[in-house]
Amino acid sequence: MDRIRLGFVVSEFNREITYMMEKLAEEHAEFLNAEVIYKILVPGTFDIPLAVKRLLEKEEIDAVVTIGCVIEGETEHDEIVLHNAARKIADLSLQYNKPVTLGVSGPGMTRLQAEERVEYGKRAVEAAVKMVIRLKKLE
Repeated sequence: MDRIRLGFVVSEFNREITYMMEKLAEEHAEFLNAEVIYKILVPGTFDIPLAVKRLLEKEEIDAVVTIGCVIEGETEHDEIVLHNAARKIADLSLQYNKPVTLGVSGPGMTRLQAEERVEYGKRAVEAAVKMVIRLKKLE
């Protein structure tokens, strides 16, 4: 099988955390012999779905990995942001028939809890690669 070609969509909000998530994800992609051929930085997690859609439209993309961090605030804004983004990300995966994995931590967590969950990006890469391999077996 050829190298799996991934697109990354990374939220800039809470960048000190998403940067660590992104770097772990890139290292894991290389370890799994997958190639990150596109990376799009977006302002926040709510902005992820449009960038995912653009990557899914590219024939050379096998899967998209999303990376973000939604930390709890004083209102329920974090829940609204992540629930809506996650729903749309899942819808796009089904629409384009390609894996899109959710490497977004939150909602309802503190900054310390977010720092403890930087491996979510790595897990999202793992899931993307597994899904591509398993779905190709069905072709």
